[in-house]
Amino acid sequence: MGLTPSAEAIQAMSAVELTGAIRAKQLSAREALDAQLEQISAVNPQINAVVTLDPEGAHALATAADQRTAAAAGDSLPPLHGLPMTHKDTHNTRGMRTTQGSVLFRDSVPDADDLIIARLKAAGAVTTGKSNVPEFAAGSHTFNEVFGTTTNPYAPDLSAGGSSGGAAAALGARIQAISDGSDMGGSLRIPASFCNVVGFRPTAGVVPTWPSRDLWSWLARSGPMARDVADIALMLTAVAGPGPGPAVLPSLSPETFAQPLERDLTGMRIGWTPDFGLGIPVEKEVLRVLEAQLGVFEELGARVEQATPDLQDADLVFRNVRALEFVQTLGDLVRDHPESIKPEIRWNVEQGQQLTGQDIAATAAARTRLALKVHEFFGGYDVLLAPAAQVLPFDARQRYPETINGQALPTYLDWMRSACVISATGLPALSMPAGFSAEGLPVGLQMVMNHGQDFQLLQVARAFEQATGYARRAPALVAGEGVGMG
Repeated sequence: MGLTPSAEAIQAMSAVELTGAIRAKQLSAREALDAQLEQISAVNPQINAVVTLDPEGAHALATAADQRTAAAAGDSLPPLHGLPMTHKDTHNTRGMRTTQGSVLFRDSVPDADDLIIARLKAAGAVTTGKSNVPEFAAGSHTFNEVFGTTTNPYAPDLSAGGSSGGAAAALGARIQAISDGSDMGGSLRIPASFCNVVGFRPTAGVVPTWPSRDLWSWLARSGPMARDVADIALMLTAVAGPGPGPAVLPSLSPETFAQPLERDLTGMRIGWTPDFGLGIPVEKEVLRVLEAQLGVFEELGARVEQATPDLQDADLVFRNVRALEFVQTLGDLVRDHPESIKPEIRWNVEQGQQLTGQDIAATAAARTRLALKVHEFFGGYDVLLAPAAQVLPFDARQRYPETINGQALPTYLDWMRSACVISATGLPALSMPAGFSAEGLPVGLQMVMNHGQDFQLLQVARAFEQATGYARRAPALVAGEGVGMG
């Protein structure tokens, strides 16, 4: 097999590099797994990203993968063959504890995988454990009463974001190369911004949510996270495609994401908005970092100007649809166990229960107006750029930021509006590493394109990534415990 790379070298490899090396028999799945477990042992006590671990089961899977490698030609192996990864703790994993970050499910062990997990396993991924989440994935700061708080690999006393905060922290800390996540109001994009990784929220239906109580549900999405855009595309070749139920939402084939990512941006029309046309407050340092990146697109041949769709209806659409979905998914639990569920979730359920038929009709009309305004915008522009997060990573002991630039925020959702208003449009969006604050904290740039242009969005992100390379800047973690350990 030749000289085996060091554990540090393996930890720095992308998923494309790791799977390529395993397929070429330059690296074994067991060696990749051992490097992951070594990094978990070294840094997880400080950031608390991985909350369930099954090294024995993972070693059995890695051994089976190596046996398959020995018996098969490299090009016949599945796309994620031998790749070790933990999964988001809101995604059900058969035979492995899945808590939802809730004391009510502290010892829950599902008897079936969610579709995204089943597809990752079928693609050859080696399941090693679970990553931390906020309770029921509510809010964009990862803490719960079961496992405590996940913190940021770039500053372990600060937030890693959420709800895919454990996943983002594991990526940033070089524990693994790809992660599965989900996003209703920024749960892929905000932790990606905080942890200097890529978080991709696809068009509804591209990565089907299954099982589902509502086949027509469109606000929440499952999607990939990685340090590298090519790894996002690789993961999508494994998890994209129509689900097993009726095809009520459009989809894209896995082969779509196997195409070349290189793209010339010459002549591309790009709109940049610092406040979404709504006066959404964004920390000055975040804007300073992002506005310095606009010239990168111009150097790549694009035309950049300040512009935004009319998003006046986005807040109403997001908040009402979210509240209704909380009633649908969590209403019974809040009714039966109110003392065991955090106040932010109880509030969100109450908001949904108070909506009238007239409110629901008004929400549908607002969503239609919003869709028409978005359609109008993309008649003149190819891409929308905006802040992914309104703030830099904040003190992990806070539940959520209560002010931005001295402006008080009425609810726990208001510091997430940069992501929420884009969620309301239904458009594909991602957060891309875009530089660092004066204190060395990561800042993410949100990129948005029209419905169904998921692959084209990855091409734009790849061009920016190639021109800048911010994600290659690793954190300087040292051994020890952080505030994250509960």
